[in-house]
Amino acid sequence: MISIIISLLMATLRQAAPIMITAIGGMFSEVSGVVNIGLEGMMLMGAFFTAITSYYTGSWILGLLGGIIGGGFIAFIHALISIRYKGNQVVSGVAINLFASGFTVFMLRVLFQQSSNTPIVPGAPRILGVSIVVYIIYIIVILAGLFMYKTVTGLRMRAVGEYPLAADTVGIDVYKIRYIGVILSGMLAGLGGAYLSIGALSQFTKEMSAGRGFIALAALVFGKWKPKGVIFASLLFGFADAVQVLIQQYFTFIPPQFIQMTPYVLTLLALAGVVGKAVAPSSAGKPYDKNDL
Repeated sequence: MISIIISLLMATLRQAAPIMITAIGGMFSEVSGVVNIGLEGMMLMGAFFTAITSYYTGSWILGLLGGIIGGGFIAFIHALISIRYKGNQVVSGVAINLFASGFTVFMLRVLFQQSSNTPIVPGAPRILGVSIVVYIIYIIVILAGLFMYKTVTGLRMRAVGEYPLAADTVGIDVYKIRYIGVILSGMLAGLGGAYLSIGALSQFTKEMSAGRGFIALAALVFGKWKPKGVIFASLLFGFADAVQVLIQQYFTFIPPQFIQMTPYVLTLLALAGVVGKAVAPSSAGKPYDKNDL
């Protein structure tokens, strides 16, 4: 029983890691005023670029950097559409998700003449049976919380997300802060995707993000756009994911498709319980126009 509990706890930490870092990334974007529905696509692109870079360079470290940069680049496109051209932020995010899904399959065909997965790539080393990427993720999560509430830039992000006009009048560059927030969200989502392709596995597989980006959005809402809340929500969803894996191992007579629904059902229940109570940053989703001053 003790070994099962320890196994469940470790699995929870592993399963929560990509959700948590992606949700923290979404927090940076939405706290600064830009809704980011594209986290799923950014995570998927991060996983893809990590695997590709790791495959061609033979280095998991470069692969990790490739995933972070790839996610950041896709987020920059979202920022450009949302901030400079004042496009609909939800539509832009949905477009990124659709693009990522199609682009990764297309590139698998171009590079490897198949649409399901890459060859095995160099994976990240493990410490005590846990991928080093998991340790990196939790360190960054702690630093992100400190950054949001203990630095000037974090304060400016929160000010821009709540009162952009007031922030502008005191000399804060609203556009710059929003670009920083959105690009950070993509980089962290890319890191979440990197864990999937060189931490959990050692290859990229089609649609391997498997809805984790959307669960990260749910964790963001459930956690009320605050680091501690996001961490708790991510651990909750990670626990549900770990439990469904454990159930499949010990209760083989239950259809696996039914068990695999557990994290998503929990997501719906969590959102149903908090959607009326959680209040997003007041300017989230609203394009800012300096001429409104």
